[in-house]
Amino acid sequence: MTMIDWSELTHAYGSAEDIPGLFARLGGTEDEAVWQELWGSLCHQGSVYDASWAALPVLTDIALGRAPGGPIQAVTMAGLITTDPDEECRTRYAHEIGQLLDVARALRADPGQDAHTFVYLQMAVLAFEGGDGVWAEALERINAEEYDLECPECEEGLFVAFGSYGVFTSAGDYVTGAGKEADTEGRTELVPATPDRLDGIGARLHGEAVEFGQTEVATALTYVFGKASCPSCEAGFTVSEEVEKQWI
Repeated sequence: MTMIDWSELTHAYGSAEDIPGLFARLGGTEDEAVWQELWGSLCHQGSVYDASWAALPVLTDIALGRAPGGPIQAVTMAGLITTDPDEECRTRYAHEIGQLLDVARALRADPGQDAHTFVYLQMAVLAFEGGDGVWAEALERINAEEYDLECPECEEGLFVAFGSYGVFTSAGDYVTGAGKEADTEGRTELVPATPDRLDGIGARLHGEAVEFGQTEVATALTYVFGKASCPSCEAGFTVSEEVEKQWI
């Protein structure tokens, strides 16, 4: 950090001169509050700043245990930062990104990892690899059990939710997911993908969830890559294809 003039960099709230002090406070009882400040400053609502990229070596040290603060927080923050499509920065920090990828893969494989954290670590892996930019961000919505989409034909708003919630349109109709109650009037079915028929990124994500014992995530992914039809106009669509087209 001594090689960086943080006062010349910016984050969500202006000058980044406070960032070294925040990192220096990690490793004690304040960690949760400090990470909240760091997230708010360096990754505010998913935005990335020049100070965010400059923090990558510090986050790498934390991820590798060379500095205090918690590897999971460091890896997931670094993953969000590297979703920024800045090839110059990716090249500058290629060594750190490679190290972070190794740590993210190791943390993801921990059999005690909870489902939500697994999803964030999977997102970080995708971000560090750099090949599936949409899912490095869009996969987060599995934790919320929903995607907000538009019908590809009539452009009706659709709230695609898994489990017991169903998929609602802005008019109040919905496409059902697994476990929805008996009232089916005005609904169409959300049909989960058959795992052995998945290909591409769907096959990879589902296969890795199964490999690492994340059955809840694997089930959710069958709905993400499943099919439905709009309750308003009956146009059929594949959820994942609309996510890839519409994700911003």
